[in-house]
Amino acid sequence: MAITYVKRATKTPATETDAARKVAGDMLTEIARGGEAAVLAYSSKLDGWNGSVIMTADEVAARTRGLSATLKSDIDFACAQVRKFALAQRASVKEFSVEMSPGLMAGQRLIPVNVVGCYVPAGRYAHIASAYMSIATAKAADVGTVIACSAPYKGEGIHPYVLYAMKAAGADVIMTLGGVQAIGAMAHGHFTGKPADMIVGPGNKLVAEAKRMLFGQVGIDVFAGPSEVAVIADDTADSAIVASDLVGQAEHGHESPAWLFTTSRRLADAVMAKIPELVEALPQTACDAAGAAWRDYGEVVLCDSREEVAEVSDRYASEHLQVQAADLDWWLSRLTNYGSLFLGEETTVAFGDKAAGPNHILPTKYASRYSAGLSVHKFLKPVTWQRMTREAAKTIGQVTARISRVEGMEGHARTADDRLAKYYPGHDFDLGTPVET
Repeated sequence: MAITYVKRATKTPATETDAARKVAGDMLTEIARGGEAAVLAYSSKLDGWNGSVIMTADEVAARTRGLSATLKSDIDFACAQVRKFALAQRASVKEFSVEMSPGLMAGQRLIPVNVVGCYVPAGRYAHIASAYMSIATAKAADVGTVIACSAPYKGEGIHPYVLYAMKAAGADVIMTLGGVQAIGAMAHGHFTGKPADMIVGPGNKLVAEAKRMLFGQVGIDVFAGPSEVAVIADDTADSAIVASDLVGQAEHGHESPAWLFTTSRRLADAVMAKIPELVEALPQTACDAAGAAWRDYGEVVLCDSREEVAEVSDRYASEHLQVQAADLDWWLSRLTNYGSLFLGEETTVAFGDKAAGPNHILPTKYASRYSAGLSVHKFLKPVTWQRMTREAAKTIGQVTARISRVEGMEGHARTADDRLAKYYPGHDFDLGTPVET
């Protein structure tokens, strides 16, 4: 394979994790020990928030009253798109029962998780979309209680835009909390009395580490890190659009990788030349983030063939993967590792991030090799059940007894023996050789 790195990153997605892991671990330990008082202390110290945690309906209404009709309509539209896609996903899996053998019925039920905590990040941007991506999807799965958290914005409570999105998406409880303290509070059920069964939603590296550390005590959506984008492009692609898409995603933050995989040296050079001017044209906050991200994490990989491009792309396992190349159906059938795939110039990541419908909470740091992003399926437990007649127990019981004894598990075997003796007294069954030691 002939691969040339036209630009190579100086850092990797794992570069900044060690310090975050220690900070998040110390905070979670203190929250587990100190309870709600520790959460409130962190909220005051880190976010400057000393108000109430749980928002009332009147408080939500007052804080969102001044929003324009256009903004509300846009958020309502996007919520509906996410809800529609999630409901279609829900319809794709069904409860069923099947007769496995005469008299033995087995089946599947789809049971929603009872309590979900949805974290909505705050910071340099108002993350409106992150609210409805998690909350609307959980509600589409019929989750019983959805608790939404976001940090106060400039010390004045949750950003009104985010707050309206939380309400429109159907959150049952809204809490003014951010960071690790929000994750810890939801995990322990602080302020609500309802510990979360799952915690979902994107966040900074401290939030990601907190979720990772709590995995097991609670379920989580994905092992998330900084947002990633990769663009596959060939000679048919528009270099200006490719550059725009890379920069558009790099503005997520200083540690957000942006990768270009291409078979065209001409395109690679054109994109490399265009990116600095696009970064400089951004507002200061986005310029600072995108510039650092491209400098430290950006890569341009030149390959000899589309097969090599596909192999490289699968190795990187990008969170967002765009294809701006000929024969889109080939790429759709060939690519295997990505969080979400965007086919064609017309379909950019930003569309999916905001309003298309499929979820934008996706795996990063190579996790798409084995994991999908957030979906309605994450909130459903496909649990199994069994029921059988005594006639069916005759067959299953004999096989179970014999296998159990071969394994050396006499106690297991005797649960079968006892039933067969009760249901069929006097019958001589082959139940295997009893375990003696």
